[in-house]
Amino acid sequence: MPRKNEPLERMCLVTREVKPVGEMIRFVLGPDGAVVPDLKRTLPGRGVWVGASRDVLATAVKKRLFGRGFGEEAKADAALVDLVDRLLTEAALGNLGLARKAGQVVTGFAKVEATVGKGQALGLIHAAEAGDDGVEKIAAALRRRGASAAGIPVLRCFTSGQLDLALGRENVVHAALLSGQASKSFLERVDLLRRYRGGVPATVTDRDGDEPGSDPVGMQNPGTEGLVNEEE
Repeated sequence: MPRKNEPLERMCLVTREVKPVGEMIRFVLGPDGAVVPDLKRTLPGRGVWVGASRDVLATAVKKRLFGRGFGEEAKADAALVDLVDRLLTEAALGNLGLARKAGQVVTGFAKVEATVGKGQALGLIHAAEAGDDGVEKIAAALRRRGASAAGIPVLRCFTSGQLDLALGRENVVHAALLSGQASKSFLERVDLLRRYRGGVPATVTDRDGDEPGSDPVGMQNPGTEGLVNEEE
């Protein structure tokens, strides 16, 4: 969410496109002149904005555009692209942990299937290595909900180990998100991560035209996207 009085849109350093801040990543300069990702948009100093895309950020690094954006020497190398990916992943999983603490996450195949059957699932999560049989049974339960299940995102972008750590449990393979702000914040984080990796975000409202449960949202390598910003 934008900070109070923060503009809702910014121009991308690379593509020169004006986009909502929720689809962009802010960067600041550290004391040593290194470019630092500011995912929470709270770090002090002048910020430069880049569209949330690996390809676009890689272009900014390769063409040394951060120096132009900051108006001074800025240190950024190829490792920045992977650093942002890692930070976005950690942020999403951190929000998942907050959703668990808020009582908005159900785990275990039977409980998840029952939650879906009752129409209480805001979203579904399957571990990347989850068996197809279990995934399909839950998808079938979702399809049986018909129109009431339209728009429910199905995520398959984290390993079981990552889910274990985020949820403080062992062998998490299937999970369901219950309605609540913490769950919504997690889905927003996942959307940003997916956008960064080149996929189409799968928010609750974005999936209305899909068959419920038919298209698990995995994380794929980015495709190509345009190419430039300035800041505040």
